[in-house]
Amino acid sequence: MSRSTVSIVRSTSHYKGVKMALDPIAPKVAQSLKGKRRVIVKPNFVSTSRQLAATHVDAVRAVLDFVAKNYSGRVTVAEGPSGSSLNSGLRNFDYLKLESEYGVEFVDLNEDDKVEVEVWDSNLNKMEIGVARTVIESDYRISVTPPKTHDCVILTLSIKNMVVGSLVGWHNKTRIHQGYKAMNPNIAKLAQLVLPHLSVIDGFEGMDGNGPVGGEPVDLRIAIAGLDALAVDATASRIMGFDPLEVGYLYYLNSWGVGVADSNGIEVLGVPIAEATRRFKPQSSYRAQLMWKLSEEELKRLKLSDF
Repeated sequence: MSRSTVSIVRSTSHYKGVKMALDPIAPKVAQSLKGKRRVIVKPNFVSTSRQLAATHVDAVRAVLDFVAKNYSGRVTVAEGPSGSSLNSGLRNFDYLKLESEYGVEFVDLNEDDKVEVEVWDSNLNKMEIGVARTVIESDYRISVTPPKTHDCVILTLSIKNMVVGSLVGWHNKTRIHQGYKAMNPNIAKLAQLVLPHLSVIDGFEGMDGNGPVGGEPVDLRIAIAGLDALAVDATASRIMGFDPLEVGYLYYLNSWGVGVADSNGIEVLGVPIAEATRRFKPQSSYRAQLMWKLSEEELKRLKLSDF
């Protein structure tokens, strides 16, 4: 059985780290881009004012330079920031230059057409939530994000970046927060619609403690990339000192076979995980966040076995 490949490199800058992480998997990425019609790059703008909480523009530049070698179409940089406009993040983080440098288009996912998707509320009853049509209908999605601790689901990495940023408007982003027991299966269910085809973790600098906005910088100095989003996020989790199967939405995706989380099923190229590990301080609510597991009765009620 073939294993998922994840590239880990030492990083000396946002640009160089991401470029070096992509190089070892270049042939596989090039193959995966063949015939694609619409490529989107999804940075993380959970804050449009604090750079530590957001994807650095140079990490996106490295991705755009890489994609340009294998894709001739126009690339869309798409994001739906929390509580602010996309333009404020583009200005504050110096993204506007990408339009003239690369010919990208920018799409504010908070203003996108939405597709209503059924998820669960805090009482585990069905509810609908709006997901950006641009993301669902794109045939190649690239998630580029720093590694951070989180105040609801322990960690935010490539999958959560894509899922929550794809929710249309502040109303839907707020509604996804339905408590630990519902939020994790909600993210996992939505991930199956918008899973990244290429995941890039720019770990030149991470965030621990009270992430995803107010935490402290971690001088991690690595970059991670791969085509299996779950394998990338599971690897990043281990490097940060967390068991990926204690992160609820990663657990569900693994149990549903949406990617690989087991280290035995992941081929690491470059720096071994043990050498890259830098234990992150968890969010202050970490112990409470671990209480995401559903009872057998609740599992049957949500019919999670159907996924």
